[in-house]
Amino acid sequence: MSNTKKGKRPLVADRRYPKAADKPKKKAAPKRRKRTPAPKRRGNILTRLVRWMLRLIWVVTSRATLVGLVVLGLAVGYVYITLPDLEDLLDGRARGSVTLVDRDGAVFAWRGDQFGGAVTATSVSPALKNAVVATEDKRFYRHFGLSPRGIASAVRINLREGRGPLQGHGGSTITQQTAKLLCLGVEYDPTEWESEAQYVSDCRRGSIQRKAKEAVYALAMEAKYSKDEILSIYLNRAYMGGGAYGAEAAAQRYFGKPASAVTPAEGAMIAGLLTAPTRLSPTANLQRSQDRAATILRLMGEQGYLSAAEVAKWQAEPAVLSPAARRKAGGYFADWVMASGPEFFTRNTTEDVIIATTLDQRIQKAAEDAVQQIFDTKVREGSKAQAAIVVMSADGAVRAMVGGRETRVAGVFNRAIQAERQTGSAFKPFVYAAALDLGYSPLDTVDDAPLTINIPGSGPWSPRNYTGKYEGRVTLTRALEQSLNIPAVKVSESVGRELVRQVASQFGIESDLAAGPALALGASESNLLEMTGAYAGILNGGSSVTPYGLVELRLKGDDEPLMGTGGGIGERVIQEDAAAQLVWMMQQVVDQGTGGRAKLPDRPAAGKTGTTQAARDAWFIGFTADYVAGVWMGYDDNTPLTGVTGGGLPAEMWREAMVRVHEGVPVRPLPAQVPAQLRNTAPQPQTRPGRREVPNSTEGLIEMLVRDILGSIGEPGRPNDNVSGSDR
Repeated sequence: MSNTKKGKRPLVADRRYPKAADKPKKKAAPKRRKRTPAPKRRGNILTRLVRWMLRLIWVVTSRATLVGLVVLGLAVGYVYITLPDLEDLLDGRARGSVTLVDRDGAVFAWRGDQFGGAVTATSVSPALKNAVVATEDKRFYRHFGLSPRGIASAVRINLREGRGPLQGHGGSTITQQTAKLLCLGVEYDPTEWESEAQYVSDCRRGSIQRKAKEAVYALAMEAKYSKDEILSIYLNRAYMGGGAYGAEAAAQRYFGKPASAVTPAEGAMIAGLLTAPTRLSPTANLQRSQDRAATILRLMGEQGYLSAAEVAKWQAEPAVLSPAARRKAGGYFADWVMASGPEFFTRNTTEDVIIATTLDQRIQKAAEDAVQQIFDTKVREGSKAQAAIVVMSADGAVRAMVGGRETRVAGVFNRAIQAERQTGSAFKPFVYAAALDLGYSPLDTVDDAPLTINIPGSGPWSPRNYTGKYEGRVTLTRALEQSLNIPAVKVSESVGRELVRQVASQFGIESDLAAGPALALGASESNLLEMTGAYAGILNGGSSVTPYGLVELRLKGDDEPLMGTGGGIGERVIQEDAAAQLVWMMQQVVDQGTGGRAKLPDRPAAGKTGTTQAARDAWFIGFTADYVAGVWMGYDDNTPLTGVTGGGLPAEMWREAMVRVHEGVPVRPLPAQVPAQLRNTAPQPQTRPGRREVPNSTEGLIEMLVRDILGSIGEPGRPNDNVSGSDR
């Protein structure tokens, strides 16, 4: 049987999709050479390495940053809890202040660390607040205590100017500056620092470590206090020159008004002090301070605190000092009062002290103007000569003191109290005071003739008159009036030089007085204050005087004084009649003697000239019924004056001062006693019972001493050759 299906296709469905093998074959692409895989593998490794390192750095940095933030937070937190209350930070002075007021209660000088009282950022004048922010930290109210932009700018400026990154500009915010003022919370300890200055220097160090601590402290302050509270601390703590700490003290010191009342020009001047308080202080250089204030006013305008018109207005009307600050009155006087007061209440006080004084600012200005007038018009330009003036009342209350040509100074050499100089003929009134107290009359006579005294151990000593001439027999008044040397020596030897020394000492001349006969010619040294006080004793009727300037000392806020005056009138030295006769004799010195240039136009005056050997010192000391004044001129190095005697420029300076001092003062007569025979109208004989004639020789002097039972004249000392020819 045949297979009928043979050769037939099987009954299966056709393939819908052909096999791959059935597809038409594409032309094979030519084989390309494969790149070497090694570089590709290296690139992958470097990439993975870089990525790994970056990832590692990120992990380390992030974790270190996290740790740093934790540490910083802990440090800030620790400082935060140690920060005291705001009130405890406002006054940070280690020392107290001394405010000196004049006889009328007006402030004229400050010493120590002046603090006018606590202020706040809201209580001061808005102009002052804005000036400080505009000058010191214009982003103060926008940052968190640190200013990265300010620090970066400061570093860039420092590097550009050739300094280290932290040297010069600091980029500190007000908060950082306040932290520095607080010394990062470290209080002053005298046992740890040699001085307060060293403490301040340590607080101002600019090391990286110190800056880091400062940043932590600033952040803690930002967390603890508000912005206005931080600014308040700054306004109270900052030193603003002239001994003033804080805005209130500065406003009172320079402008005589509270910080709440300062104008934009005054606020700008105070703000300008924060950069360099000593150099920019208006009492040191007003023009420089005004220039700085003008710059700050411009900054205030640029930052929107002032309009352009206001900036122009206040730049055209710069701040000026108050009358007291402008005069800077009583610099020498204030120094003397501070030195004469108790040290624990003046130089080393930790309290705020008020000292009431005897100073009269009108008289102080009169004395200063007199010095200026004479040196401007009568002394050659370039001269280094110096002068000093003291004016006081008859009870020793010092009203004015000028210790040198530079009147607006403080803390310098005061020639009125520190210069011990030979007095010359200004000493002679004490010789005649001793004689008058023993009963001598102003009209008693003495022979003005050559005299030689043999000094045991020294040989003969022959004084001379200034003119080299001799007048023969003259009255004591004439001898004093013309400042004759021979009569002064004879009178001194007649009454006993030991008595002369005693009288001078009791009148207040405390320096060692010469023991030899040259005592009568001013061989001894004294200072102007002592001599003026001694003359005040003559004016007040013969009682000793202790010059004083301190009237009362009390703590600020207290009504009861801690101490009162330490001077005034003391015990009687010579009889009142003797003092009145001496006043009359000294009046003749001014009216018709060597002190003629001191004569006042409207009132009587009395005084005495004095010039030492070679004119190294020239004096004029005198008085009216109201005031005693002394003038000294000379060189600090004892160079002889050229063409100057006590009756010359010192007398003229005295007159210039006293004319000003007595403006508006009623005229009063001197307490002078005219000799009885001159009060009578009938002609008087040349001699009278009881009238004395001082012997001409040493032997005669001794006989007279014995006859009058005046005691021993003492053991002669070594003469002082420097005054053997002392003039008028």
